Amino acid sequence: MLEAAILLIFPFCMVFAAVSDMISMTIANRVSVLLVLAFAVLAPLTGMVWPDIGMHLAAGMVVLAITFALFAIGGMGGGDAKLMAATTVWFGFSMGLLNYLMISALVGGALTIALLIFRNSSLSMLAGNNLLLRHFADEKAGIPYGVALGIGGLFTFGQTPLAQWAMMHLAAG
Repeated sequence: MLEAAILLIFPFCMVFAAVSDMISMTIANRVSVLLVLAFAVLAPLTGMVWPDIGMHLAAGMVVLAITFALFAIGGMGGGDAKLMAATTVWFGFSMGLLNYLMISALVGGALTIALLIFRNSSLSMLAGNNLLLRHFADEKAGIPYGVALGIGGLFTFGQTPLAQWAMMHLAAG
């Protein structure tokens, strides 16, 4: 049961955030809250020691401070900042976190370029009334960076200590 919770909550939040950002250009606070609370409940149940849990939370706070500064200068959306910080809590200070940030940045850059090309194409007129694509087609809309964060999170989820614990326990039978 614990393994199922670990393997479902994080991926669900990543997909929900990405789709939500596509549809409404917002990421609900409840997604970030669920990620942090789920980690806080699940981590001790996996045997993670309190100092390690504290370091994971500290990593989230560091990323929140950086992303809040980016939000304050208009370089990032508030929902994106909170989602990135909440996701960081699952990784802690690790290579997995660096991989998550790098993949999210690369996907975000590719998404930005693709949207600039798409918005200047004749296809964007056809997508303007489509629920999932309307913000992709709108030249005045920003970049739904939650899509990049969701993809980055899904690609690197297996590098989180909780996912590794769950997969190890499932493999052990």
